Amino acid sequence: MKRGLSEICYGFFSTLANPTRLAILEKLSEGEMNVTGLASEIGQEQSMVSHNLKILEQCSFVFSKRRGKEKFVSLNGDTVNSIFGIVEEHEDKYCKAAGNCPYRD
Repeated sequence: MKRGLSEICYGFFSTLANPTRLAILEKLSEGEMNVTGLASEIGQEQSMVSHNLKILEQCSFVFSKRRGKEKFVSLNGDTVNSIFGIVEEHEDKYCKAAGNCPYRD
């Protein structure tokens, strides 16, 4: 394992290990949104969404741009779609088959 990779992985996965951030990423996988609409769609206060977007943006999981007074956010599809695909593949192959995933209902 590359030296320091455990610290990089910890930061990477810690950023993703948050229900609000995951909800943001999942919603943005449908397309670009403004922050107000995103907050409404995931049922969170705009301040909470903005706080979590800042963290996601620092790690380049999302990108943002301003259009007038509105901030629009889009997904870093190269990274996030790959992650979601790996998670789905793992879940299909190992979690469903084994039936022993502690996070499944």
